[in-house]
Amino acid sequence: MSEKLVRGRLLSFHAKPQARDDESAYRYIEDGALMVRNGTIAAMGAYDEVKAKADKNVQIDDHRGKLILPGFIDPHIHFPQMQVLASYAGSLLEWLNTYTFVEEQRFGDAVHAARIADHLIDEFIRNGTTTASAFCSVHPGSVDAYFSAASHRNMLMLGGKVMMDREAPEALTDTPQSSYDDTKAGIEKWHGLGRNYYVITPRFAITSTPEQLEAAGALAKEFPDLHIQTHLNENKNEIAFTNELYPEAGDYFGIYEKYGLVGDKSLFGHCIHMSDRERDAMFDTNSVAVFCPTSNMFIGSGHFDWQNMEGDQKQGRIGLATDIGGGTSISMLRTMDEGYKVLQLQGQRLPPLVSFYQATLGNAEALSLQNRIGTLDEGSDADFIVLDAAATPVMKLRMETVHDLEQELFLLQTMGDDRAIVETYVAGEALKSKLAG
Repeated sequence: MSEKLVRGRLLSFHAKPQARDDESAYRYIEDGALMVRNGTIAAMGAYDEVKAKADKNVQIDDHRGKLILPGFIDPHIHFPQMQVLASYAGSLLEWLNTYTFVEEQRFGDAVHAARIADHLIDEFIRNGTTTASAFCSVHPGSVDAYFSAASHRNMLMLGGKVMMDREAPEALTDTPQSSYDDTKAGIEKWHGLGRNYYVITPRFAITSTPEQLEAAGALAKEFPDLHIQTHLNENKNEIAFTNELYPEAGDYFGIYEKYGLVGDKSLFGHCIHMSDRERDAMFDTNSVAVFCPTSNMFIGSGHFDWQNMEGDQKQGRIGLATDIGGGTSISMLRTMDEGYKVLQLQGQRLPPLVSFYQATLGNAEALSLQNRIGTLDEGSDADFIVLDAAATPVMKLRMETVHDLEQELFLLQTMGDDRAIVETYVAGEALKSKLAG
């Protein structure tokens, strides 16, 4: 039996904070410890109490003074776009055609796909992200590379091959039948193997014919427990083109409704330019809107309206994601910072407690995985991170005037990056300190 204690200041949410001082939403322990046993959190509490339950010779990872939180969760990324980061373009469709589709053609090469997958997963570890949901390329081998890299590190990851049979280079298109067959084969190969979750992944309505969306809907019926991921209402030109391709649907979300691709495990990236009908339909179907602030600003798509998508009764489900490589950083700390700014521009507030809730338990809830990840609760998978709000000289100087947890969290999200991640634990194993470079 493998057992260790990890000591530090513990912070774990069990609900979304309803106010800046909502201490009922989380548990904070100044001198706490996690008992990790066989990849699971066996106990959480005050250090003395937890240590009393352990063997006297138990290994202790001592992070006193540092903050320990559940690992960050990123519900929308593009695995083949690692080398598309920081590519200049004027609009979404120009960016896709000039850079993304060119780069994704390289993922037919298994060696290249494996190399990029290793870099991606290591960057997640450096930045404290322990779970992500990825769009792979159209090639089944890209899925193999992604899940193989994740499995090698025992990470809980979601992903799937994009289904894309039009409006893309010929080398990147499949067919309705081949996309169905390849996805089904990927599900049988990877879903439930280790900690892997396969996701049905029609890229977006522009790149799928009605026949392909029918195939995706058939997969959703055949595998009702699987997640579905796609894009919705990101860019005005994209929306206009989508409506030309599907004039009978009424609106963009109506396309996905028609083909049975909505529901409590359906993740819709962006959701910026939403009609009232679409928003209400998302509420009714319990679908998830995924906010990608760095991407939306970089590509110039617009500003996500958090209050509108959450709804007056807080019935809307929201995720917060990097969307690399449209997004500009793999760091969820940088993403929280930019999300704060997007909402500030609209007269909305994103308090730091809510930001950190969203990046942990909130995103676990968006993925319907809150019973496995997103907290430090007993029984959760032992995916957690150690943060240092004095990781750089300027952060250390600013910390001299920080007097409470909220201020510390805001400093982390405003000035922090991968240097603020002291350690990343995956299934109880410390992985960041083992990375080269």
